Amino acid sequence: MELLQSADFWIGLLKIIWINIILSGDNAVVIALAARSLPADQQRKAVLLGSSAAVALRIALTVVAAKLLQMSFLQIVGGLLLLWIGVQLLSQEEEDDGHIKEHDSLMAAVRTILIADLVMSLDNVIGVAASAKGSMLLLILGLAISIPLVIFGSTLMIRLMERFPIIVTLGAALIGWVGGETIASDVALADLLNGYPGAHYLAATAGAGLVLGLGHLFQRRHGQEVTASN
Repeated sequence: MELLQSADFWIGLLKIIWINIILSGDNAVVIALAARSLPADQQRKAVLLGSSAAVALRIALTVVAAKLLQMSFLQIVGGLLLLWIGVQLLSQEEEDDGHIKEHDSLMAAVRTILIADLVMSLDNVIGVAASAKGSMLLLILGLAISIPLVIFGSTLMIRLMERFPIIVTLGAALIGWVGGETIASDVALADLLNGYPGAHYLAATAGAGLVLGLGHLFQRRHGQEVTASN
């Protein structure tokens, strides 16, 4: 009870919630992209399961995030994973008969959400851990409160994607941007890129361009295959 009456506790809790609001924008985009092709009832399940599991993963990740970020090539691998996820999500199409492709299943969507959130949250959780100041209760409460915020953001994003398809392209570009940025942030490349201040922006731009280029290429190929089969 004394902890709950402490001003530092409430200030720390507000910091964690605020950090998650700021840093969860790209995660909401990933969740929305992964769930958008599912039927409406499965969309809700994917958003709820994906968001809840991702937050639980962040809690576990916070304990070891600082050490993980010091491992060479880990962020390169993570960034490449993000680029591949971005390409897959952009090139996702429904079959002509109206059925969703097998890889668009509920568990596949949740798996995509978890992998992307794991990579995108590596550096984000450092800020959360710093605000928690070693308090596991504070960390769990702050991240748990952020779940409905992420769910709301993802649900809203799905509706916007249905109404404005261009947001799907922009969302995929954002994932590519973060993927390129993640690769350039790897400690193995630190010495190489230190003398080039704009290298991170160049890598991020290249990542976004790669996702858009490959995603649209796969879309066109899919369209040609459908046309040929008819």
